[in-house]
Parts: sequence; structure tokens; C-alpha cells
Amino acid sequence: MAFTLKDGNTSFQFPVNPEEVNISRSKGYETINMLEHGEFDFAQGEKVKEITFSSFFPKEYDASYCMYKENLPDPRVAMNVLNTFLISKKPLRFIISETGVNVPVFIVSLNSSFRGGETGDIYFDLTLRTWRDSKVEKVGSAASGSKSGSRTDLKKSSKTYTVKSGDSLSKIAKLELGSSSKWNEIYKLNAKTIGSDPNRIKPGQKLVMP
Repeated sequence: MAFTLKDGNTSFQFPVNPEEVNISRSKGYETINMLEHGEFDFAQGEKVKEITFSSFFPKEYDASYCMYKENLPDPRVAMNVLNTFLISKKPLRFIISETGVNVPVFIVSLNSSFRGGETGDIYFDLTLRTWRDSKVEKVGSAASGSKSGSRTDLKKSSKTYTVKSGDSLSKIAKLELGSSSKWNEIYKLNAKTIGSDPNRIKPGQKLVMP
């Protein structure tokens, strides 16, 4: 089993595996206090996972606990690598081989300590938080694909009819609305255009249809 942090093509494998790894999972809740009824919890989304573990960087190789011998990092150099990861604004990838752990993370906490009698070794406590991309759809994005870039007009456009010679409102109602008895609906919408007499429509007039 190997514990590795990857920054792009750069990999950093911890030389000593931790004794245990803690992964904290939780769900968010919003608590609302309703008068005379008390508190109610409303579930929200899953919170970001936290991964914590402790280990150390040995000054000298020891086959009983070191995972590799070649290119064993100097403890101070190794801590500098973790510090670089800590201040980085790009997510890393944390992998524990032989397990299902392979997730993007940020280092959010790094504490180091030294112990008497173990000259050169550096102990550390590490806290990682899983990272996920926030995909928020922009308002009006559906309309952004139009060539003009203008907002889509959702208002229904009114249908019009141009009066021809020999037309009457009942004839137009039969043709356009399917029933000559609906001529009054046409007249109500076009009274200003037609005038007081519904029988006196003129060729060329544009009438709004119901």
C-alpha cells in the first residue's frame, strides 16, 4: 500500500505509511425554529470529506517501516514539498493504492513536530479536504447561443388577417376560426380599426385574430 500526492505529473510518495487514516463524512442540515412547534432539521447536500492522518519523515532509512530506499527525501525537503502543496491554489490528487481512495484534494492543515532522541526526524499531522468543481449554470445561458445574443422573446405574437375584397367578419371567422358565429370576437379586438359598423370593413385593413 502506498500513500501518494500528485500535482500534475509530479508525484510525492510518503516514505512511512500512517498507522491509520480517518475519513470524515457528514451531511449538511439547516435547522429552523418554528413557534409553538420547536426545531426542525432540513437535510441539505453532502459536506466535503475530510481526510486526516499522521506520520513522519525519517532521517535515515529503516527497512522495518520505510516504504522505499531509493530517493528517500530529506525530512526538511519533504516538509517543504508539503508546504508548497499547502499554499497551492490548485487541487492535488490523493491516492492510496490497493484501496478505492483516489480523490482530488486540498491540503488545509499541516502541523510538524520534533521528538527528543530522534534527531533529524520530522513528525507531521496532515488534514486534506476533498475538492469538487462547482458547476453553476449561468442564468440566460440558453439564450446565449443565439447569433444576435439578444434575449429570447417569450411573448406570443398575435396573428393578423388582411382584409380582401368581398370579405365579411363572418366569412373571416369561418375561414380563420372555424365558425362564422365567432365574428363578434374579431370585432371586439378590432373595433377601433373597423369603426362602429362591423359590416363596413375595407380591403387592406389588418385585423388581429383571437
